[in-house]
Amino acid sequence: MQTGPRLYDRARRLIPGGTQLLSKRPEMFLPGQWPAYYAWAKGAKVADLDGRVYTDMSISGVGACLLGYSDPDVSEAVRHAVEAGSMCTLNCPEEVELAELLCELHPWAEMVRYARCGGEAMSVAVRIARAATGRDVVAFCGYHGWSDWYLAANLASAETLNPHLLAGLDPNGVPRGLEGTAIPFRYNRADELRAIADSHHGRLAAVVMEPVRDKQPDPGFLDEVRSIADQTGAVLIADEVSMGWRLVTGGAHLNYGLLPGIAVFAKAISNGHPMAAIIGTRRIMEAAQASFISSTYWTDRVGPAAALATIRKLRRENVAANLALTGDRIKAGWREAADRAGLDITIGGLAPLPRFTLNCAEPQAARTLFTQLMLDRGYLATNTVYVTWAHRDAEVTGYLQAVENAFADLARAVARGSVPAELRGPVAHSGFQRLTG
Repeated sequence: MQTGPRLYDRARRLIPGGTQLLSKRPEMFLPGQWPAYYAWAKGAKVADLDGRVYTDMSISGVGACLLGYSDPDVSEAVRHAVEAGSMCTLNCPEEVELAELLCELHPWAEMVRYARCGGEAMSVAVRIARAATGRDVVAFCGYHGWSDWYLAANLASAETLNPHLLAGLDPNGVPRGLEGTAIPFRYNRADELRAIADSHHGRLAAVVMEPVRDKQPDPGFLDEVRSIADQTGAVLIADEVSMGWRLVTGGAHLNYGLLPGIAVFAKAISNGHPMAAIIGTRRIMEAAQASFISSTYWTDRVGPAAALATIRKLRRENVAANLALTGDRIKAGWREAADRAGLDITIGGLAPLPRFTLNCAEPQAARTLFTQLMLDRGYLATNTVYVTWAHRDAEVTGYLQAVENAFADLARAVARGSVPAELRGPVAHSGFQRLTG
């Protein structure tokens, strides 16, 4: 047995769920075969514990490494921060410098608070919004993390969150008293948000959503969301954890003229080093002082140093424009390869985060077989690519050649009805599932 899968068997006995992040569970990709652990990662290359080197054309550190793994400019800034002392009784000056840069990039924002990951940063944002308004109810669209405020939506029905990226989330451990405080609406459905606002008159603290994720907003949708927030006095919170920095150097909301009260960044803001930022207007952000929001490791030096180096490089190299070109090239390559193979696929997603769907009798099994076929060819791959600066011409060319061959093999398996039989292990999970055994 490979070293990685064998180590993962040990991990499942020691770590509830096997990993710290659902999105990194091998069961989500290729159960029993996914390498599971890495020895080193550089650019778009990843080495497993057995010395095999793969090109990562999958989730790129779950979207955190927008410049690629171990970017030299960011790594140099981090080394300097560590050598200067990553923690101290005093505060690091980089946090002020970063706050000024974030407000420069987002002229509507006036104040900044920090955290170290997206989930906790979203909790900070919701706490501030509730403190600023004196209200409890949050209307939201999309996926926003693991915290009580969000999972409370599933207290009324275990299926409430299913349409919001990740199905099967169990709210065990979330206080029953939070039922009715988090209510979802669907993207491009301002009428659903309006209904929430009307039925919770005077109680709406915040409207939480990604300005964009998988598809473009309908004309007038974001304006209507902004209008409803204004009319109800709710704080509009833009979740930029996943899409921030990919479309523009800053938040995706800048591309759409959407001015939120708060915006939240994590993941790509620091290219793989723990860092998150909550930015907002002075009137709203000062409410943080009316609550208790404080944590020791929100003051470390590495996070702000990494974020400063990352943002400066994103701006200097115009990375967002490069990601768009690369993503469009990948989409075109998928289409050409699928057409040649006679494979029925639907292509979607914005350019920096393209995806395809397999239209066949057993789509999840077929997606798993695609991952298996690509792994055999030296690629970490699924039906989604988080495009990075490190995905240069050579990486994309090699990947699309491998895709062409894999699509041909997959099309033959689909035609024969032999997709499950050609898998060397179970079908990948499609949502949250408890691990047993």
